[in-house]
Amino acid sequence: MRALLRTCGELSITVGVIMLLFCGYLLWGTSSYTEWYQRILKQQLHETTKLAKLDKLGKLDLGRAVGLIRIPRLGRSYEYAILEGVTSEDLRRGPGHYPGTARPGKIGNFVLSGHRTTYAAPFNRIDELRRGDDIIIDAPEARYTYRVSGKQVVLPTDVDVIAPVPNHPDARPTQAVITLTTCHPEYSARQRLVVYGVLSGKRDRSTG
Repeated sequence: MRALLRTCGELSITVGVIMLLFCGYLLWGTSSYTEWYQRILKQQLHETTKLAKLDKLGKLDLGRAVGLIRIPRLGRSYEYAILEGVTSEDLRRGPGHYPGTARPGKIGNFVLSGHRTTYAAPFNRIDELRRGDDIIIDAPEARYTYRVSGKQVVLPTDVDVIAPVPNHPDARPTQAVITLTTCHPEYSARQRLVVYGVLSGKRDRSTG
């Protein structure tokens, strides 16, 4: 019996160590991949910005950089490249833009999704955003500033939040809005945390 207990104890310790290592990988190891790919996306964005100055922008290709997101409330260092697409592989690389939703600054709903805990967790702290906070999108052609207008927790099946007019799928959009979505609560995919914003300003690249 004593030998059995000792064996069970040793196995428990081993399993515990493995679980700790796995959790460490999820929290920090996956971030290394995202940070590496973010550098690639930012280089793509730099090249796309040159095309924008020549008025040669085309459609948004899946996997390509769309722009940068900055949120002053979350610190001066908060900056992520956004890519086109929201598949599992896309979101490992950074925040993703839902294909088919509005482009930055355009009438309709510019919808982004991002991880909250793993892969650099770009949307980990969006629950801290308050009404009136700025969400800045640096697209190749212009800088767009949105103001947070509200937050909501919904079920994953509540897809109306990504409609051109959020939560009103039959309505025709008349303004440019932004929607950020992520898992809720942390370490769970049971619900979705949604942050809404309304376009409040635009600065063309030609104005600096």
